[in-house]
Amino acid sequence: MTAKIIDGKVIAAELRARVAEEVARVRREHNLIPGLAVVLVGNDPASEVYVRSKHTQTQAAGMASFEHKLPADVSQGDLLALVAKLNRDPAVHGILVQLPLPKGLNTGAVINAIDPAKDVDGLHPNNAGRLAGGFEALSPCTPLGCIILTKSVHASLEGMNAIVIGRSNLVGRPLVQLLLNENATVTIAHSRSRDLPGLVKKADLVYAAVGKPEMVRGDWLKPGATVIDVGINRIPKEDGKTRLVGDVAYQEALGVAGAITPVPGGVGQMTVACLLVNTLRAACAIARLPKPAV
Repeated sequence: MTAKIIDGKVIAAELRARVAEEVARVRREHNLIPGLAVVLVGNDPASEVYVRSKHTQTQAAGMASFEHKLPADVSQGDLLALVAKLNRDPAVHGILVQLPLPKGLNTGAVINAIDPAKDVDGLHPNNAGRLAGGFEALSPCTPLGCIILTKSVHASLEGMNAIVIGRSNLVGRPLVQLLLNENATVTIAHSRSRDLPGLVKKADLVYAAVGKPEMVRGDWLKPGATVIDVGINRIPKEDGKTRLVGDVAYQEALGVAGAITPVPGGVGQMTVACLLVNTLRAACAIARLPKPAV
């Protein structure tokens, strides 16, 4: 048995197309143009690539894209002043401050300063709390993408045993809440969990988000399990170059899993697509329009 490859590139492209249709509709029917503002502090190369991708895809979906680049030595006060200005700007419906921020800046204070209605990263305590309570909320983009990828294999997740390996505020914790909302039975595992292979073996759905290259081995998996690999790790090759791998030993898992996301080409493709979904949803909510059909 060889696992079905869950093609994040294709699924993300379909999602972006649906977003573009809905953007065109709200523009036509309500004269509303969803706007996303991205704030980049410093010149981290990986962050610059992400921001460029977000800008391109935002415009391709018919949305307004606002980029704000600040020097690495910007003061906390100046960064918070920009966030406050974007909070007040009626053309901006989504605000994303690219993380990580340079040392010396208080990430928590910046996240807390974003208007929760415009918090398209889903990290503000208001949104995290609403999600934890089972209420309507803007959810972090990567967990949202994980759910969409899983549902490309399983129409319903109800009653399935899921394990989330990793408990970060960006992925692990919100993913648990989204799975609970889908009526899955969820175990959250982490570095202190005992008998991690044994816990994974019981799961129909495995989500690996620990940032440790190929930590989850093929023989940990229940035969036929669906595996969503959130990890992106760069490891050295014999020729001195590097290659990207996930948190799951992919080649081993291929022979055991029922379906699996590749790295690259899996979850990463969905994150920006879900950012567009969140921006559209935020714009409609702020304008008091019905929730869009994405």
